[in-house]
Amino acid sequence: MKKRLSTAGRDMLKGASTRAKGDRNVGNFDFVRETLPQFYEDAAKAEAHLANDPRSACFYGRRTVESLVVYLYDVIGLREPYRADLAARIKDPQFTKLVSPVICQKLDLIRRLGNAAVHDNCPVPKGNALSALRELHHVLIWASFHFSTKPGLAPLQASFDPGIAASAAPLSHEEVVELAEKFREQDEAHARELKAKEGEIAARDAEIAALQAQIQAAQIATTAEDQRDYQEAETRTNLIDQTLLPEAGWVLDQLRDREFPVTGMPTPSGTGRADYVLWGANGLPLAVIEAKRTSASPQKGQYQAKLYADSLETQFGQRPIIYYTNGYERWMWDDAAGYPPRQVHGLYTRDELELAIGRRHTRTPLAVSPINSEIAGRPYQIRAIKAVGDAFERKQRDALLVMATGSGKTRTVIALVDLLQRCGWAKRVLFLADRTALVAQATAAFKANLPSSTTVNLLAEKNTEGRVYVSTYPTMMNLIEEREDSQRKFGPGYFDLIVIDEAHRSVYAKYGAIFDYFDSLLVGLTATPKDEIDHNTYRLFKLEDGVPTDAYDLDAAVADGYLVPPRGISMGTEFLDRGIHYAALSEEEKAEWDAIEWGEDGPPEAVDAAALNRYLFNEDTVDKVLATLMTDGYKVAGGDRLGKTIIFAKNQAHAEFIQQRFDAAYPEYGGEFAQVITHQSRYAQSLIDNFSQREKSPHIAISVDMLDTGIDVPEVVNLVFFKPVHSSSKFWQMIGRGTRLCPGLFGPGEGKKDFLVFDFCGNLEFFSQNLPGRESKVQPPLFQRVFGMRLKLAQTLDAHDPLRAETTNVLREIVAGMNPDNFIVRPHRRSVERLSRPDLWNQMGGRGFYGGARAFWVAFELEGRRRSGETLRSPHTGCAIGHVAR
Repeated sequence: MKKRLSTAGRDMLKGASTRAKGDRNVGNFDFVRETLPQFYEDAAKAEAHLANDPRSACFYGRRTVESLVVYLYDVIGLREPYRADLAARIKDPQFTKLVSPVICQKLDLIRRLGNAAVHDNCPVPKGNALSALRELHHVLIWASFHFSTKPGLAPLQASFDPGIAASAAPLSHEEVVELAEKFREQDEAHARELKAKEGEIAARDAEIAALQAQIQAAQIATTAEDQRDYQEAETRTNLIDQTLLPEAGWVLDQLRDREFPVTGMPTPSGTGRADYVLWGANGLPLAVIEAKRTSASPQKGQYQAKLYADSLETQFGQRPIIYYTNGYERWMWDDAAGYPPRQVHGLYTRDELELAIGRRHTRTPLAVSPINSEIAGRPYQIRAIKAVGDAFERKQRDALLVMATGSGKTRTVIALVDLLQRCGWAKRVLFLADRTALVAQATAAFKANLPSSTTVNLLAEKNTEGRVYVSTYPTMMNLIEEREDSQRKFGPGYFDLIVIDEAHRSVYAKYGAIFDYFDSLLVGLTATPKDEIDHNTYRLFKLEDGVPTDAYDLDAAVADGYLVPPRGISMGTEFLDRGIHYAALSEEEKAEWDAIEWGEDGPPEAVDAAALNRYLFNEDTVDKVLATLMTDGYKVAGGDRLGKTIIFAKNQAHAEFIQQRFDAAYPEYGGEFAQVITHQSRYAQSLIDNFSQREKSPHIAISVDMLDTGIDVPEVVNLVFFKPVHSSSKFWQMIGRGTRLCPGLFGPGEGKKDFLVFDFCGNLEFFSQNLPGRESKVQPPLFQRVFGMRLKLAQTLDAHDPLRAETTNVLREIVAGMNPDNFIVRPHRRSVERLSRPDLWNQMGGRGFYGGARAFWVAFELEGRRRSGETLRSPHTGCAIGHVAR
């Protein structure tokens, strides 16, 4: 069969802990040896540690479940979820549709108890281990009956008996943590091995297919029915008592905490009992929890929980927040604050509940509170902040702002955070970005514009307290699992507001668990035009398609004079024909297209990858791209130097190849004019800092992903798309690198009015962007203009005038100084060599001179640009023959 996690660490398992003392003929999991033998060893180890080592018992129980779920995905034939971890697999809709809620709940409980055993420093209660083992016993009986080739050997009537469990030597917490890390590394290595051995895929698939057929035949042959009592009530209670409550720091050790008596109920006796009541330090009720059966909808407990809250409010004068759950789903209802019920991941801590209840009376209206215009004072920024505030006051908890790159999204959201914190709506805020560099930029922006709120960069300061936290998505995913003495450091109620720096469906596909986990207000920022945002993104923010909370697009920003527009130079798609246009895809196809993690080297199936690589890594192709850029790109410094340029390369190797070809064609720049700036660059930030300075090299940044988003260099006037882009949101982020204003870039009073987009891979056509072209002819460099003026001067002078001889000698020496091996000059080498002869200049005006000059001028017009900024010297005397200032 296709063995992944279930077999990856088998050799390590054998030596991981002391074997059970003595021979054991009877054990609770003996049946697993026959039905699902690949899971027996882990299950037996979990049982052996039950008596003396609850931590290891929980750990091995989780390990067994992790392997089992991978096996179930194989034999059921489910595709892997986006995140291939245990939590994602258990909660994936395709899995929950086929596996009963009570089994999913048991799997989740074992997962949670196992995680707590690894991450918590405090002792693990023996009750946790006993719960994990009982649930594991249920799960393996269920799996043996429904998904093994021997369903008749599943002991449907058996109960877990802790008395027959043997004892094994305990492991320390440090040993368990080390063991978990070794298993993780071994499992990842095993997964990489399988991926690398593509030749074995067909064989593994055939084995799985054969196993599926055997299981199906066994199921058809069996006459028994699964009438086992899976004790769902016990599972639900364990999930609440052993995971949900401890994770939020609740220790229920008082009689009033459970089955609290209430009055005023619509029952014959007029009384009832609330399943759980959570109390504040002042003795007032903070929350009431109603627990229903797993098989029942949690909504069945909503009205009952409301009646309990009514009774508690009457008795204590404070209305508690309402929770109702069936163990598998949890709902929260703060009806006193005017919110409808909403599904949540877990419970609030005592401090968070007290804060939520206090806000009912202390927070002030957003509409009448002033916005700090020193942070964000442009009219559209103030309008956006007011639109979000209006949505929040109407009890909407999600907002989406569409703002063109360069229009000040970050400052807008900082001003919004300032407003929410001043008005008592938000204590702690989480700002999420997808790049380390963007986290650093956002951290600096918050510190500079909102110094009164301590800002924490979670990439570097994981243990610092603050009011604004900035993180990447993967870092936050890992931090969610961190605990301090069973309590999660970042619980579901920790943040009051989450800001998504670039909200689009691929972010939600990869990291949607973060937004599901935290119960907070949510604000998404995106530069993608509102009509191009997909249906799923609008659905995430509970908005109508095409109607974000507020929008300020690139056209509006250009019209208002805040940004500049792009000008397109499409080089055609003869090298790369994707055969389709993004706009022509259905919503489902767009969702599938955008959700794919292409990576550096992953063009879609519609593209011939081999042909693409032959194009991108072809010397002639790269040379022509660079020649086009150096010829037609916007120039600065009087037209003598190419303006700041970003070349978007396909991958690291492609970027390095481009730089090699540039250095070969333009050696006079000494290897500094064009530089690779990627995540693999050793001093990437230093290179970015230099690129951001107008007069410093590099002037061409060759990037792979790193400069696609977030970099703010107003001097950028040329963008080169030298790779196919597969995401609409990514495309618009890349376009945004050139939109910022830059006064005085081309001289006093001559600011940046637009920027150029050179597209060599059909991206403009793919995303149906018919950008306007250049409006005027490119101005020749100053060096070329001086050469032309000298040539005209020589033509007007008398043939015997000494000044003519001096001028033609200077011109001839300039021609002679051209590099005949340069790929631009090479096609015109004959004319260059002819015009290097003194006798031909003496015949200026003759047919021979002009015949060569016409061909020469083509080369000179191109190659002369590269000589901008040099003091030109005679190749014969070494004396200066002309100077152009940089």
